[in-house]
Amino acid sequence: MVAADSTTVPATGGEPAAAGPVAAGAPGDAAGSGPAGRDATPDLLPVPTRQWVGLLPEELAAALATWGEPSYRGQQIFTWMHRRGVTRFAAMTDLPKALRRRLAALGDPVVPEVRAVQVDPEDGTRKYLLELADGQLIETVLMRYRYGLSLCVSSQVGCAMGCRFCASTLGGLVRNLSAAEMAGQLLVVNRHLVVQGERVSHLVVMGIGEPLQNLDATLRFLRIAHHPKGAGISYRHMTVSTSGLVPQIRRLAEEGLPITLAVSLHAPNDALRSWLMPVNRRWPMAELMDACREYVQRTGRRITFEYVLIEDVNDRPEHAAELADVLAGLGGPVHVNLIPWNPVSERPFKAPSPQRVEAFAAALRRRGVNVTVRRQLGRRIEAACGQLRRRALAAAGDGSS
Repeated sequence: MVAADSTTVPATGGEPAAAGPVAAGAPGDAAGSGPAGRDATPDLLPVPTRQWVGLLPEELAAALATWGEPSYRGQQIFTWMHRRGVTRFAAMTDLPKALRRRLAALGDPVVPEVRAVQVDPEDGTRKYLLELADGQLIETVLMRYRYGLSLCVSSQVGCAMGCRFCASTLGGLVRNLSAAEMAGQLLVVNRHLVVQGERVSHLVVMGIGEPLQNLDATLRFLRIAHHPKGAGISYRHMTVSTSGLVPQIRRLAEEGLPITLAVSLHAPNDALRSWLMPVNRRWPMAELMDACREYVQRTGRRITFEYVLIEDVNDRPEHAAELADVLAGLGGPVHVNLIPWNPVSERPFKAPSPQRVEAFAAALRRRGVNVTVRRQLGRRIEAACGQLRRRALAAAGDGSS
């Protein structure tokens, strides 16, 4: 499953030693499945109790209030999960023993299980293959930058967008992730990092899936990750990517969160973009740019435009000139992030040479566009989204999803 030229880290994924191992957790909300004893009859709570990780402190507090518990219990449980990485109620030692037993009888919090970890020996990028409670596989990628550790989080199992250059969309969309499954990715990675005295400081929701197609869960996840009683990640250190779902971009603007919106553009005109990205047939570039303009006006935040460079497809000088003209129409500061295509074996494209990438960047800069070229991380481990999942499914004899 793991590339021969990568370093494999043991996929332990357990809680800190003092807290004990992670409860496996069965899917569903079956009462009495927790470790409190076979004869325990748990009291029900007005929340999806196997999705503890997807609840905010005030929601936990409101649920526990029905048991007569004080409101601060919600914050205690939230901190145990999201700051300390503990997902066994029995190990939450500042809770009364009776409450721990009562909660455990409902079932411990379910988080994704780490099935494999690939580590790029050159830059330390880590790709995690995670298994969800229903057996579905997703990926999350940890990248090291000079400003901190950034985690690329998946929002769906598979993807429905059908972009020609992407591995995530091969096999189509299986289902959305819950907020708990998104928050669980951050939880298990921070749990791995704790032994090094490190934590994730930045989030990008641009792993497998289209985040704005799963907007409610994505927003809940961002609020969980931001909460000061948990991971405490600044909204300004969060980026959400979209292929261009116009109504959802407008709704995201209305939320007023000071996050960065990253729009996957990848072409400077409708003809080429519709060929590369079917979403453009529904919301062509004029509509997309209108929504982006509204987002900037409402939030005051600069938009990043992602542009994957593919040799002889969208990387010519005339493409750069056309792209600069399109972005000039936004009437505000923009940023273009150029991404040399990360090869996917099922796709017939080529990555451009470094010289062509730099020429494209220089052409944009001459026209006043702020440009960066994304440092290629994880080249030794096929870090493009979806590739590890595809190989795991193929190895299991199921390449259909």
